[in-house]
Order: sequence, then structure tokens, then C-alpha cells
Amino acid sequence: MTFKQLEAIYWVAQLGGFSQAAQKLHTTQPAVSKRVRELEDAFGTPLFDRTMRSARLTEKGEEMFAIAKDLLGRRAQAIEGFVQAAAPQRQLRIGVTELTALTWLPRFVNAVHARFPATSFEPDVDDSFGLRNKLLAGNLDIAILPDLFEDSRLVKHTLGKVRNTWMCKPGLLPTQHPLNVHDIAEQRVLTQGGRSATGQIYDEWFRAAGIGTGNWIVSNNLMAIIGMTVSGLGVAHLPQFALQPLIDLGMLEVLDVAPPVPDVVFAAVHKAENHSVVMDQLVEIATRCCDFGRAFQGA
Repeated sequence: MTFKQLEAIYWVAQLGGFSQAAQKLHTTQPAVSKRVRELEDAFGTPLFDRTMRSARLTEKGEEMFAIAKDLLGRRAQAIEGFVQAAAPQRQLRIGVTELTALTWLPRFVNAVHARFPATSFEPDVDDSFGLRNKLLAGNLDIAILPDLFEDSRLVKHTLGKVRNTWMCKPGLLPTQHPLNVHDIAEQRVLTQGGRSATGQIYDEWFRAAGIGTGNWIVSNNLMAIIGMTVSGLGVAHLPQFALQPLIDLGMLEVLDVAPPVPDVVFAAVHKAENHSVVMDQLVEIATRCCDFGRAFQGA
């Protein structure tokens, strides 16, 4: 049975004739007759008594009319419910590193709320390896993290770069001439360590110069590293543009160090199996909002 066939028998019975039903259904009388005939052939029984001048249902026709009325009524209810339904509630589990949380996360959350008003958020701030593991375990929908992982199970969308520079408390190191990797290695280095993708970049930078881990203080908290750097405990590789206000206030000093540590590329990452239109829109919003140039950006 098709809905067109059910509509035909319903309106022929309701309006008392095939021509009236055709007018109601915006079609022709032969088309209505064909649909009724298809039902009769399918069940091997006449549905209308064609010996009468008006369209009158047979006993089996009455049964089919009741079925048609029920199914057409359910269809109408389903359509009405779908059209009037409120936007579905969404729960997005978004993971970010601390740098994103300190810069453009509020703008991202505000833009996603504007696109999906019924969305609730569960922001998860963690280091790069923690976010990757949560993605793979299905505990996050999408994560914003440094693009240093190669995994066929993950899809990456490049967002932007972070330019970091070596900094210290003003006066801690002589700045009359450029410094090199060995000068930095002689200092107490404040770093996020091996669980951070940016920490791995620093490790590779030192190893390329034949220098191993020395007098380091490792913390998985970026704000703690900034605080220790401002206090003069050592040198750290920090996002220059995001910390420009502290530089302008004379709380931090930028060091001229060669060769430079490579920029950190950030990406929006999700599991390949979770690709959807919603995910594409989240990536588009993240690309538009990504800005590591200022700290504590307003929504």
C-alpha cells in the first residue's frame, strides 16, 4: 500500500465519487481510479460496489477505509509534530588546550550558541596528549590542539599558528647581543613537558643542538609557567602576542634567540567516524574564531 492509494480510497469514500476525490487530490479521475484498482488487485477483492451510481464501499472496502483513515491520520500527526518540534538539545564535548582557553574560547562558545541555540557545552581543558586520548576514547566530540599527531583515526583541520618567543623577567639575562640555544640551556627552563605538544617541540629544538634535558621546571599549567617567568624563576617559551600587555607593562622581556623554535600549528580534530554536517559547521566556526593574538577575548 502507498499513501497515494490510501488517499484515493479515503477521499472517494468521503466525498462520494471519483471525480470529487480527483479534484480534492489535484489530479485526474483516471489517476484516482488507477490507484483504487491497484489496491483491489493487490488484495484480490473489490473495494467499491460499481453497480451503484455513487461510490459505495464494499465490506472489505469499509475495512480498508478504516485502515486508510488511521494511517493518514498518523501521518498528519507525525508531520505536524516534526514541523512544530523545538530545536533538538545538543551536548557538545569540546576539548581545548590552556592557550585556547586563555584566548578565543569565549568567542567560539558564543558563536556555537548562536548557531545551535539549544546547545549545552562541556569544555575540557587538558594537555595535548590528554585531549587526543579522550577523542579516541569517544569522550570528546572535537578538540582544538597542536597539529603534531598522525593518526588515521583522526581528521584534522588546520586553524592557525602560534608564534612563541623566549621570555624572562626583565634584567634576568643580558640582552646586548643575540642569544643561542646554549645560552638558553644554561638557564632554568620553565616548560610544559613531554605531555604537551609544544613541550615536545622544545625538546626537539634542544636535541637538534645536542643538548639534553637540564635544569628544567615542568608544569602542565600555562598560567603557572607565566607566573614563574614573571617572578624571575627562569626562562620560558611563551605566546608573545597574547602576553603583549605584560611585555608592555615591563613584567616580561622578549629575548632574541637564534635559531628560533618553530611556530606551533593548531588544528580542530575529531574522529573520522564522527564526520557530520554539525561537525563541519563546528570546524567552520573554529576557523573563523581562531585568534591566539590576544588573551581573555570577550564573547
